Amino acid sequence: MSLTRRDTFGLALGAAALTVLPFRANASAEDLIAEFTGGAATGDSGVELTAPEIAENGNTVPISVDAPGASAIFVLAAGNPTPAVATFAFGPLAGSRMASTRIRLAGTQEVIAVAKLEDGTFARTAKTVKVTIGGCGG
Repeated sequence: MSLTRRDTFGLALGAAALTVLPFRANASAEDLIAEFTGGAATGDSGVELTAPEIAENGNTVPISVDAPGASAIFVLAAGNPTPAVATFAFGPLAGSRMASTRIRLAGTQEVIAVAKLEDGTFARTAKTVKVTIGGCGG
């Protein structure tokens, strides 16, 4: 098999594209928040995030988010390879606007919760969790 100059150039372009594509696939936490809010400003009150200050194991970190009057809550782990953790949606007949789950954290990082309130505004809070043993390959 003989490679022509055109074949070599095509392979080089393909290799360059494959190295650049994964970086754009992992959007940053701020980009994801802007996408969720539609670029709207976020307030500091209206959502409460409960997470441990220190987590001994990053594989199962318990968190809970409470946002009275929220129609949706978006949770992110800013330091994870894929920051988006979960989106919780609440209907008009929901008894409480609260969710709890366990998440995986790659290391010490900030956990962010953004709530879309029923009046169309957004509220944001964050809490730093110190992880002693990483859960996402750390």
